[in-house]
Formats: sequence, structure tokens, C-alpha cells
Amino acid sequence: MKFLDEAKVFLKSGDGGAGACSFRREKFIEFGGPDGGDGGRGGDVIFECVDGLNTLIDYRYQQHFKARKGNHGEGRQKTGADGEDVILKVPAGTQVIDDESGDVLLDLTKPGQRERLLKGGDGGFGNLHYKSSTNRAPRRADQGWPGEERWVWLRLKLIADAGLVGLPNAGKSTFLAAVSRARPKIADYPFTTLVPQLGVVRLGGARDAREFVIADLPGLIEGAHEGAGLGDRFLGHVERCNVILHLLDGTEEDPVAAYKTIRAELKAYGAGLAEKPEVVGLNKVDALDAETVKTKLSALKRAARRKGAKVKVLALSGAAGIGVDAALEALWAEIAAKRAEAQESAA
Repeated sequence: MKFLDEAKVFLKSGDGGAGACSFRREKFIEFGGPDGGDGGRGGDVIFECVDGLNTLIDYRYQQHFKARKGNHGEGRQKTGADGEDVILKVPAGTQVIDDESGDVLLDLTKPGQRERLLKGGDGGFGNLHYKSSTNRAPRRADQGWPGEERWVWLRLKLIADAGLVGLPNAGKSTFLAAVSRARPKIADYPFTTLVPQLGVVRLGGARDAREFVIADLPGLIEGAHEGAGLGDRFLGHVERCNVILHLLDGTEEDPVAAYKTIRAELKAYGAGLAEKPEVVGLNKVDALDAETVKTKLSALKRAARRKGAKVKVLALSGAAGIGVDAALEALWAEIAAKRAEAQESAA
């Protein structure tokens, strides 16, 4: 299935049905009178967050969604039927953004969450509604109220506990394949990952099983925030992550420069990415001697120092399995702390 994390759609709720202007006329009944019913209410536009979806591809080929109009009222005090709602099913992490103002209208993060975005128009009153002691035969019946309409952007930000970032060929896809059942494309050329990939990591045994979701993002290069390479389009998927795993190619001559490049891109993107907890991994150490690994680790630890934050710098190799468990435990420590904070705030 093709990955799509952004789509523009037109939405319109249903118009209300018109009220009826009708009078009761029956044989052998001395007094008649108004009996026109009200019109039905128009359908709503509703968003529903569902399991089993991880892309907005359903909205690539259909961009217009309109709810049904309410039926007109009828004589004999019959109210028109309400119009059917239109329900748009989206994956968890979808934001609905107004096209004109750019405001976030809805943020759907939990499966089962249902939110009404546009309310259907109310039905018009029939002439029975206007009957009174001074107006015994009203001939007024109202048209239904119009529904609402607007263009919106659907923007998906994958919900993952940890996000993998780094330069192209840093070994992110290899690491994801080593720690989960995900099977991303792996090759010896840059930008093999063109869309985000998700994998579920399982730690511990049956008694102390721990799980979290890790996202592999396409590689960044210098100037990504200005559109270079694949740009920073996919960095939005890191916004919801609790921790960042920053992988660096240990075979590069200067991994510190690569580290600073990615840190600069995270800061330029904004949205709090530069302040997120971070674990730094010097990858591909199986291709280096012990002295080189020690030297590069020391340089990275100095470069990764930040005020008010303790950044772990680890040596690992996704291909050889070196240091992978230590990296996962470091990620889990940050994720568990964030989950505990969320539970306390919800209590």
C-alpha cells in the first residue's frame, strides 16, 4: 500500500429539509387546521479514528465528501427523515487543519475516537409550528437551514514511542530490521527509505514483557529544512515521539560533524524536536578497531552535552547485534518515564 501522510479534501454537511405547509381536510370532520410537519435535519460530517490504518491513501482519489440533506416535512404532521451522516475513517495521529486559517480543528490520537466537525443544518418548521390562538390557519413554512462547508487538510503524524533520525546510510533501516519484525528496504546507497517505517520492539520475557513502537524516518541532509534532499516533510512524525535515537555512521571520518548537522536541522524545524530526550548511537562499530571506537565516542560525548539534559552516547552495530540491547534499554527508560508522567497527569 502506498504511504500518504497528507491530503486535501472538501467537506459539506447536509442542508436541512423544508417544512410543509399543509391543512387537514377530512370528510365529516367539522374543524380542520394546519398539519404540516417540520423538515428533517441534515447529516453531520464526522471523523472516526480507527485501528488498522497507517496512511491517508483513501483520500488520494476522492476529495469531496457531502452528507445527505434532510427530507422535507409532509402533511399529517409528518416530520422529514434526518439526512445520513458522512463518516471519514482516519488512522491514529491524524490532524484536521483548516485550509484558510491553518488552525488545527481536530487531533485524532486514540482508536475509537469520534468527533463531529461540521453540523448538519436544522430542518425548517412546518405551518403546524406557527399555529396559535390568534393565528388558527398559518400559511408560513420555513426552508431548512443550510449545512456547513470547508476545505481542510488531513495531516498524519505517526504515533511512535521512539524515532530514528540520522544522515542517509547511517544504518537506521538495518537497526529497525534487527530489533523488530519490520522489513524495510536496505541497500548501500542513500535514500533507500523514502517513507516512514514502523516496527514493534519487544523487550524482556513472558513475565516482564515490554513493548514500544519505533519509527524509521527517511535520511536528512544539510539544508533539509529548506527542502534539500527529501526535505523535512517527514520530521512531523517525530513530534509525537517520546525519545529520539540519533544514529551516526561510525565509518565516517567525522561523525561529530554529522551529529551537528542533524541537530541543526532539528532545531531549524522547531516544534520542540531539539528539546526531546535523545540517545546517540555510533553505528557500524563492527567495522572499526577498538581504539577508533573509543576516540570517536569521546568526541561524540563532548559534542552531545546539553544544559539540563544527560544524553547517552553508545557504540552499536545493527548488522552485528553489538550494543543493540543497551540502546533499546536506554530508549525504554525514557519511554517508561514519559508514560508514567502521562498517567499521573491523567489521574
